[in-house]
Amino acid sequence: MTTPRGKAAKKPLPKSGPASAKAAPPPSPAPSATPASGYSDAARIAVQETTARVQEMHQAIAAKSFDVLTRIPVISGPASLAQLVHNAISKGVYAAIHHGTEGVLGAAAVIERNLPASEGNAASNRTVSSVRSALNAAFGDHLAGLGNVLAIDMGIYCDGRPIAIDSAALDATFPDSRRKLCVFIHGLAFDEHCWQPAGKNGEVDFGQALLQDFGYTPLYLRYNSGLPIADNGARLALLLEALLAAWPEQVEELLLIGHSMGGLIARNACEQAASSELYWPQATGMLVCLGSPHSGSPVARLGHAATAALNMTRITAPLGKIADARSQGIKDLRHGPGSNPQAPHDIAFRFVGSTLTEDMDHPLAEWFGDGLVTLGSATEHPVVGDVKSIRFGGIAHMALLTDQRVYAQISAWLQETANG
Repeated sequence: MTTPRGKAAKKPLPKSGPASAKAAPPPSPAPSATPASGYSDAARIAVQETTARVQEMHQAIAAKSFDVLTRIPVISGPASLAQLVHNAISKGVYAAIHHGTEGVLGAAAVIERNLPASEGNAASNRTVSSVRSALNAAFGDHLAGLGNVLAIDMGIYCDGRPIAIDSAALDATFPDSRRKLCVFIHGLAFDEHCWQPAGKNGEVDFGQALLQDFGYTPLYLRYNSGLPIADNGARLALLLEALLAAWPEQVEELLLIGHSMGGLIARNACEQAASSELYWPQATGMLVCLGSPHSGSPVARLGHAATAALNMTRITAPLGKIADARSQGIKDLRHGPGSNPQAPHDIAFRFVGSTLTEDMDHPLAEWFGDGLVTLGSATEHPVVGDVKSIRFGGIAHMALLTDQRVYAQISAWLQETANG
């Protein structure tokens, strides 16, 4: 049997890795009998759930007011009558909103399900992709549990299209495939487009630069960032195993670069793959984490505290329910990956943190960090082994993806590894 275009046949991957029970992705919640169609069903659920919470708050406020009025002897009778009328009217109003939403958006969902399918090879609109990624960040675990088509399946994307992980599809998509791969893993609420420079001076396209300078073929992951970090880590571990097995060339080196949550998922994937004795960590030279909250995100902790505070009173508890509906992926950022500190295999771990202020010794530098992740959380970690960290001043969280200084440091680390 010959390989595509006469390329050298590669050694088979160990059979024990992909079949390991430990590496199997966690089972997804069973989808509903009729899969949700997409935006219409998502909107219907959102409106109905929000309406239910508003009704609960309304009832709590009204009950407190009427409780006071019915205790006054002179007006207790009229107040009780007014309460009965109020409850009947409000119940009818909320029921009308609920059933009206069910009818209108339910009909829209039927129409949406029966629209002609778009061409399978048509690249998705970038705006639509961004909206979908944001929805997955906020409610991705719920969307997956409902079987909603908006739930993103993890995969390698090129020009907005998912690429099948088989040799024929990879060979056709990457005709100039190299023996070195770099997989870019985006953060919460984003997709693979975030790695593309916006055209500002000094920005670097990391993928193209690594291709030109070191010969890495850049590959871009898209995933449902609302799922638990451990779930996405398991899925990434299996995807990378399948990718290296199907790649048209024998892969000599794999480089992983993760931004924010993407770095945590990559770390988790490394650990799960190592414990399951998968092959790909043996080919992985380095994992670079850009602005990843290894010890947790203060923004996520603030969200947890706010939710707990809202749940303390009957009146604000409905708001607490709304806040608590955020995805498990967001909740996981409160503590970070919570992973084994032992670095698997011989992977070099590199952590990059930054501050909004040019002066990293500024009193506010540690507190605000890059705007979303503190400097300490990005660079102080429990991982042992070949680990290095670096801090930069004057780089915001999203600017880490294209900053010239960050790329220069990644380049220096790769040179060190090559020469070492």
